[in-house]
Amino acid sequence: MPVLLRRKRTGAMLLGAALIAGCAAEPPAAPVRTAPAAPAPSPAAPDPSNFVTVGVPPDLAAAPFDEPRQAVVPAGWTLSVWARTPHPRLAAWAPDGRLLVSVPRDGRVLRLSPAPDGGAPEQSVLLDGLDQPHGLAFAGSKLYVAESDQIDAYDYADGSATNHRTVATGLPDARSPELRGAYSHALKSVAVGADGAVYFSIGSTGNITAADRVADPPRATIMRVPPGGGPAEVFATGVRNGTGLAVAPDGALWTAVNGRDNVAFPEPGPSYGQVIPDYVDDHPPEQVARLTPGRELGWPYCNSDGGPTDLPFVRDVQTNPDGTEMDCAALPPVEQSMGAHSAPLGLSFVDGALPAPYAHGALVGVHGSWNRQPPRAPEVSFYPWRGGDLGDQQTLIGGFQAEDGSRWGRPVAAVVGPDGAVYVTDDAADAIYRLAPG
Repeated sequence: MPVLLRRKRTGAMLLGAALIAGCAAEPPAAPVRTAPAAPAPSPAAPDPSNFVTVGVPPDLAAAPFDEPRQAVVPAGWTLSVWARTPHPRLAAWAPDGRLLVSVPRDGRVLRLSPAPDGGAPEQSVLLDGLDQPHGLAFAGSKLYVAESDQIDAYDYADGSATNHRTVATGLPDARSPELRGAYSHALKSVAVGADGAVYFSIGSTGNITAADRVADPPRATIMRVPPGGGPAEVFATGVRNGTGLAVAPDGALWTAVNGRDNVAFPEPGPSYGQVIPDYVDDHPPEQVARLTPGRELGWPYCNSDGGPTDLPFVRDVQTNPDGTEMDCAALPPVEQSMGAHSAPLGLSFVDGALPAPYAHGALVGVHGSWNRQPPRAPEVSFYPWRGGDLGDQQTLIGGFQAEDGSRWGRPVAAVVGPDGAVYVTDDAADAIYRLAPG
């Protein structure tokens, strides 16, 4: 039976498209096309000849699978639609072999039980009546759920979540009085460290809302609750929207960040301070960063630049024109990146569960851009794990976007299942895929 919780606020599900998208749909400044920009690095992809037709059981063949869909996967691998459910977001495998999936729009966490014959899983509701539940994480048999305004913990056993308690409360969302409904990144993610500390993200209110840094609690942060509980403390700052949040095999915490939009041209000259679409298309790169206590990722005063690895910071000329707000050159470089406006969402690590060359690394659900021409394509990315660092971005699953920019799917999260396959949520196609190694 699902655990039914009283909805904390009626009328709470005000989740619009801008909250579901990786980057907030902010009104662009007047376009000026002058200065050129270097193209962003492209991920290494499987051989394009490795297009496969997505397998779709007849009873799951509603749009967009009412016509054949093809995807690029590693040679010999297969991709199929495993389940259909509206708006699936982040996912976590439970100790009993069930897949849990968050559905913020419905205030639910779903429970999917794999079928013994390999067919479609049995779906049911684990938790209901929540406020935009998003991040999910396990520490043994303890389940953590990130709602928009609090972090919850449950005891999980035999497909049931019981003994609810609150780990952190009073978190900002669109219903916070001081925000008056204006919150573009209310969805939160959660991860549990090797020491039992609970980490969670608080996204920025908007694109360059500098007041977030002095809010209480501060926004655009990664927060930490000590092992055993206690007040949440700031762990990392300047993290605009660290939706991707996961612990690596060596115990380090990593985040994949949705960077700012409509960044002004920072170089001296006639285009200085202007919003130039050709520049915005590839700046700033999305950050994939290792977090340590007190890590600063710059937003909104400093932007990552260059890449794909060891990205330095440059001043944001709209918020930090004279460099007095923050010394960008003094910030440690960011470890890894992906192209601007990629909108990374779910982040997970694989440590030996897949065949080489994908046995060790990070999986990132790349949602794709909303404000770039041509659009940044959705995909599932793989970053190889190399002795505590991440190698360059590779495409594990691609082909969701046509040459004209139209899309039939937008991955959110990818997690390896107990059967050694990768399960991928897609909130545009209302699907969960199964990527099976050959």
